[in-house]
Amino acid sequence: MNVAERLSFFPALYNVTEQPKVGMWLLYLTIVALSILVYKLGFAKKLPLGKSIIIYIFLAAGSTILTLLGIFLPIAEGLVVAAMILIIYKIRLHQSKKQQAEAK
Repeated sequence: MNVAERLSFFPALYNVTEQPKVGMWLLYLTIVALSILVYKLGFAKKLPLGKSIIIYIFLAAGSTILTLLGIFLPIAEGLVVAAMILIIYKIRLHQSKKQQAEAK
């Protein structure tokens, strides 16, 4: 059984089987960046700086586990889809508010 055939898209893109150290770091940074993007688009509220730092620390720590799972499971791909859905939602919400403001 060839392990490279079972990798999801991002680990295969980053060549995790041939360059594990660099590939895993790139996968980790991708998952952290996508997690931050999804958090900001969907869940973030105005918080004091200290609380925001704590949230991002825990987000980075949780991304470690997601990186390990993301080798064979489509974790990063799911985050991409979630980010795209939230971006579309934000655009539609902005357009809706703009139309309501013009109607008044």
